[in-house]
Amino acid sequence: DDACLEYLKIRRFPDGICCKKCDRITNHHKVVSRKSYSCGVCGHHVHPTAGTIYHKSSTPLTDWFYAVFLMASTRCGISAKQLERELGVTYKTAWRMFHQIRSMLTESDDKLGGDGLMVEVDETYIGARPRYGKTQTGRGAANKTIVAGAVERKGSVKAKIIPNTKAESLVPFVKETVEQLSIVHTDEWRPYRQIQNHRFYHETSNHGRKQWVIGDSHTNSIEGFWSLLKGGLRGVYKGRATRKYLQNYINEYAFRYNRRNDEQPMFISFLNQVSQ
Repeated sequence: DDACLEYLKIRRFPDGICCKKCDRITNHHKVVSRKSYSCGVCGHHVHPTAGTIYHKSSTPLTDWFYAVFLMASTRCGISAKQLERELGVTYKTAWRMFHQIRSMLTESDDKLGGDGLMVEVDETYIGARPRYGKTQTGRGAANKTIVAGAVERKGSVKAKIIPNTKAESLVPFVKETVEQLSIVHTDEWRPYRQIQNHRFYHETSNHGRKQWVIGDSHTNSIEGFWSLLKGGLRGVYKGRATRKYLQNYINEYAFRYNRRNDEQPMFISFLNQVSQ
């Protein structure tokens, strides 16, 4: 626990701890009975866990760090039930830790693309199929949650739950996630046509006519991300990601996707994120 706390201290205060009372960087020593450091001049306490998911948690930091390691060490993540077995905690505790860690895996507000750069935009449907064996899929499917996504070619992805597939939802999503003057590639869905009125170049491929690639225009990259997301939800979580927490699941898979080529281990990427 002391080693984990020391890591958090170094991560959050790389240049040393600035004591609020002394108004300068001072030497601090570990307080034996608490998860804090005390100023060597005035005795003021600083808590490295304050403002993080570890704050006021009775769970040892070693368990938190191990939970992060387990989540980061598999390609698609693990279930809360598996976390319960590995840590030896109750399911309620494992589930809470799971969602606390996942809630921190958000990205910056930086937009994708740029002048002349290619960005693919598409939407998908996530959720259980209708009852009685009916297989209703695609636009208009019942009991589905609609997710819009945008991805740079060989770059980062952003995905967000939207209320519907009308222009009133899709166009604001594109404006929010993609830089103006980007080349936006979509399928033939009619509402996408309006994005060219907002300083975007727009190219389409007609999936209804089995036209998957037309020159440089395709949506294969974003559909690849959808495949990873849905495969993970079905395989790891058995499709039980409710709408209430679905955005957190999406954020986790986007976080993994955006760091798929990083040199540092995914564990460090996770750990540095939740240490913020």
